[in-house]
Amino acid sequence: MRLYAYPFVAALSLVAAVAYASNCESISDSDARNHCRAVAKKDKGACESIRDSDRRNLCRAEASGNKSHCESISDSDKRNQCRGVAGGKASAGACESISDSDKRNHCRAVAKKDKGPCESIRDSDARNYCRAVAGGNKGPCESIKDSNLRNRCRAEAR
Repeated sequence: MRLYAYPFVAALSLVAAVAYASNCESISDSDARNHCRAVAKKDKGACESIRDSDRRNLCRAEASGNKSHCESISDSDKRNQCRGVAGGKASAGACESISDSDKRNHCRAVAKKDKGPCESIRDSDARNYCRAVAGGNKGPCESIKDSNLRNRCRAEAR
């Protein structure tokens, strides 16, 4: 299952951001690694090398906290996920337009910072990722079998 993560990024000192970003280095997919780095360091410049334009715009929105980047995303589910969780005030209402129930529940959980909706996610790795990011606790990351997702989880759950 390929996940597009939608984390809220807390304000971090540069030292803490570099520590979180170090978890990104073990991600084998270069686009996922650059997305992770950008979000961990709150540096949208790291998004520019991402090949897929929708993912690049999601990365920009997450790294900068500027939801205007979401409007350039062509896929409506991804656009609504972005609106739901990227930067600023949480907007769980945008999550309701997402057709995939697992992605909708992930979006709801992260937007509300409430792990409850994660429990409805069918895939165990995606469910643990959701629990960690929504709850701000890295513990569930360790139960994720997919090493790329586990490392991204460690970088994003704070």
